[in-house]
Amino acid sequence: MQPTAPGPVDWRAAARLAGRVAAPGPVADRDTLVELVADLRAAAAAAAAHVVGATGMTPADGRAPAAISRVLVVDRPRWAAANAEMFAVMAAPLATRRDGTPVHVPDAARLAAAAQVGGVLALLSGKVIGQYDPFTADPGQPGRLLLVAPNVLATERQLGVDARDFRLWVALHEQTHALQFAAAPWLSDHLRARSAELLADLADVAPGGENEDRAALPHLDDLLGALVRALTVGEGGVMSLLTERQRQVFEEVGAVMALLEGHADVMMDEVGPSVVPSVRAIRRAFERRRDASARATGVDRMVRRVLGMDLKLAQYREGAAFVRSVRGRVGLDGLNAVWSGPQALPTAAEVADPVAWVRRVHG
Repeated sequence: MQPTAPGPVDWRAAARLAGRVAAPGPVADRDTLVELVADLRAAAAAAAAHVVGATGMTPADGRAPAAISRVLVVDRPRWAAANAEMFAVMAAPLATRRDGTPVHVPDAARLAAAAQVGGVLALLSGKVIGQYDPFTADPGQPGRLLLVAPNVLATERQLGVDARDFRLWVALHEQTHALQFAAAPWLSDHLRARSAELLADLADVAPGGENEDRAALPHLDDLLGALVRALTVGEGGVMSLLTERQRQVFEEVGAVMALLEGHADVMMDEVGPSVVPSVRAIRRAFERRRDASARATGVDRMVRRVLGMDLKLAQYREGAAFVRSVRGRVGLDGLNAVWSGPQALPTAAEVADPVAWVRRVHG
């Protein structure tokens, strides 16, 4: 990232702010932390082969399962920096209008947007356990698989589950995402193009010079913060800031995200107790935690609303219900038709009505 890169956000400043204000992770001695990092790397390596077996999918280019992702074990500031890098790539269309003219945003406005985005990333840095980023990879190279070590440690302690089983279970989810993009190499370009279409519309409402009316800037700042929340954890109130056309594109992307998350949520359990002996206990504990978080009150409830966490939970569960329903009707091979091309992706209506997707794709 370049601190003076064009566009409405100084992404480097956003990353720097997020890293400074992110809450500290759990306390642990050095030996515990060294073991944690080693375990997470080993879990990610083992998980890749297991998800190939569970999903019935293989990388389109024939690469070995171990090569479907580039594994990075990170702390909270590095997670925030990685996501700032990802959003800098995704938000590139905001630097120019559709007619090719550059969008000139005053430095003060860019820093104000960076403060808002950095604040959101700081909050999220304490929530995300793992993430797969397919958007910053060089052509032909795998994306980054980010495992957030302090959050994994905090969660396994809170749940009271077997640590090594939990670490492998988390890695299974993220490697499933890596395999989704390796098996459907068109998918990252499709999502990037749909996001670019949405963001190009936003660039057209940004001010174009020092003397122009800047009334659009506060709206753009709000929208950028909402989009970061939406693309990282869920809708987060972004729909209220979009036009009807933008809502259609955003709902299309949301349906794909529900598919990706629901598919990974189902498949991380499919390996069974022969691979993760306490998988059922982990799932029960994890769902209890999700339910308890959804019932939070006070400050915790406010944070969940700001970040859109309840909507993300719905996305996981609706996507998982879609995957289970489709697999029950047409089997694993029939489900995997969803990765055959953009035309096979479910719409938002089909995520809610899996039979409609089966009827459209399989007749």
